[in-house]
Amino acid sequence: MKIIPVLLFLAPLALPAAADKDFFSVGSAASPETKSRFALLDDVRILANGLLQLGHGLKDFVHKTKGQMNDIFQKLYIFDRSFYELSLQASEIKEEEEQLRQTTARLQINNEEIKNLSQEMNLKIEDLIQNKIQLQEQVWGLEDKVTKLAIFQPPVQETKEISSLKAFVEQQDNDIKQLLRIVEDQHVQLDRQHNQIMELEDKLNHIELRELLENSFLGEQQEAEPIPSAVHRPTAGTYRADGSAADCTALYHTGVQASGVYTIQPNGSEAFNVYCEMKFGTSWTVIQKRVDGSLDFNQTWDAYTNGFGDLNEEFWLGLKKIYSITQQGNYVLRIELQDWRGNRRHIEYSFSLGGPSTNFTLQLARTSGSIPNALPEHARLRFSIGDTAGGSGCPQSHPGGWWHSECEETNLNGNYVTPRSRGRLDRGKGLYWKPKKGRYYLLKSTKIMIHPTDLKSFD
Repeated sequence: MKIIPVLLFLAPLALPAAADKDFFSVGSAASPETKSRFALLDDVRILANGLLQLGHGLKDFVHKTKGQMNDIFQKLYIFDRSFYELSLQASEIKEEEEQLRQTTARLQINNEEIKNLSQEMNLKIEDLIQNKIQLQEQVWGLEDKVTKLAIFQPPVQETKEISSLKAFVEQQDNDIKQLLRIVEDQHVQLDRQHNQIMELEDKLNHIELRELLENSFLGEQQEAEPIPSAVHRPTAGTYRADGSAADCTALYHTGVQASGVYTIQPNGSEAFNVYCEMKFGTSWTVIQKRVDGSLDFNQTWDAYTNGFGDLNEEFWLGLKKIYSITQQGNYVLRIELQDWRGNRRHIEYSFSLGGPSTNFTLQLARTSGSIPNALPEHARLRFSIGDTAGGSGCPQSHPGGWWHSECEETNLNGNYVTPRSRGRLDRGKGLYWKPKKGRYYLLKSTKIMIHPTDLKSFD
């Protein structure tokens, strides 16, 4: 490639040399030195032309070489692609070959198993054939014996004994058949009596349910709802400097005035969710709610301690959470009840709740209400549960956890009973309100709420 610039440099020199030659040949006769000089220039020009032609030839050769190299690269690329595709196909062929090997190995194993089974079946067939031969021989032996008996008749004495034994066996068979008929008749009678008992239980259940439904709250003299009045010095939990509310009432005073699920944090406790119900110009913290029996309240001690259920449906808040709230001050306990005729009643207590070391002992004192009291007052009621962790004998006959005293019938965490329930009613295990000297009230829904007494008064 360096030859081309040299040729381009020498080409202009050749043209002036030719012009000078023409000039001196026309003008005058040149000296020998001058002729020698022009001869050298002619040689140079010829050499330059040759080099120029050589350069053009080299240039064409380079272009052709480039084209050939491009073709070679293109072919190499096609070869690489083809080789890569062939390698992929080879890999697939190897995988298929391995699968075929595995399939062949499995088929060989299955073939061996089939051979073994075939051998076992052949052995069993041979055993069956042998057994058949033996049975045929036995049958032939029996036929010979029968033939001999037919030829040689037994003595008369033996015939009488055989006849008497046959008669005895027939008599026993008749007695057994008669006993079976007697047993079948008794079984039919027992089934009929069982059905009659079931019908009587259903009728009794219906009568008891009708009696319970007739025992509605409508017959009770209802007290008017007291109008709450504010007091000036709250000592129970209010909203604190860190912005967390101690209970629903404190949350109400921060501006939250719609019922729903909110987060509170009592003093010395972790934050947890509660359902706040707005009524009487304030907010109550709901600790228990039952509406349709969708939640099973027959739970363990741990469940009653920590809480269970859906705060928007049926639930029990949990003894630890209730205790953490009530330790902040004095609270009032309000129970709202509804019977199956839609009548509503309520009752309120001042109360104190002990901690875990006392099994959350409850003490009550009735303050107001529209229904007779059914919970013992001024007594230490220990919370007890069916797994006996609470330490009471009542949960064996009273499902669900509750503050029992002498196994009284009122248990707002008992089994949910509907008017269409079947089977024998057990009033001690159902959802009832039973005053000590009053009637049973079958409940459709219950709600238990607490509120600090030093923020609102319900005298």
